[in-house]
Amino acid sequence: MRIITNHKLISRNSKIGRYTSIGALVVLGIGMYITFTRPEMYAYSLGALVLGFFLSQIGMYFGNRWSRSPRPDEVLDKGLKGLGREYTIYHYVTPASHLLVGPSGLWVLLPLYQGGQVSYEKKRWRQRGAGFVQNYLKLFGQDNIGRPELEASSDIESLKRYFSRVQPELEVPEIKPAAIFVHPTVELNAEDAPILAMIPKDFKEFLKSGSKENMLSSSQLSALREALPKAEKEENND
Repeated sequence: MRIITNHKLISRNSKIGRYTSIGALVVLGIGMYITFTRPEMYAYSLGALVLGFFLSQIGMYFGNRWSRSPRPDEVLDKGLKGLGREYTIYHYVTPASHLLVGPSGLWVLLPLYQGGQVSYEKKRWRQRGAGFVQNYLKLFGQDNIGRPELEASSDIESLKRYFSRVQPELEVPEIKPAAIFVHPTVELNAEDAPILAMIPKDFKEFLKSGSKENMLSSSQLSALREALPKAEKEENND
């Protein structure tokens, strides 16, 4: 599988998360210092604590997505290893964060880290049995499943606009979404979900064993790749 990754974006956002987290600690420390040493300046201490909390949320957001090891792009690369050179995965270089292009079509991939028992019931995503860290992050809205189908729909529309802008005459096949749950202990029960939901291993097998009727031809794949960004250095994990 060919891999095209925007490493500059990853490095920049990782630094943003790191420096914002440090700034949050400094601001919170100042707020606590004022609270204990100058209680009459409570307005300043309250402002510092609010600002520190706000900065910490930004730091957690960027840290979870760009500094956490392995990152979403690394997990997808490892999980889909072995698909073959006819597949190319694009990380952070198209309107969709993770786009897989290959004989089985165009796939917008949404990597999700939720562990425990994940299901789709009564038109809602549910998670049970998550660990302490994930439950802690959920309290601050940092690790909820949310609505991946809405995110995927937005990415798909953005990709359609992208293709119509860069190569209007190109006939773009259906762009399909897939939620990829990458936590090693996840137990997934989402057959009724509005989008395909699988773990990496099952998704790879799904692509390999898919119907041959709607496969893209070599000429279609070449045209699509010409319309998509090129990498300074292309990687390969096969």
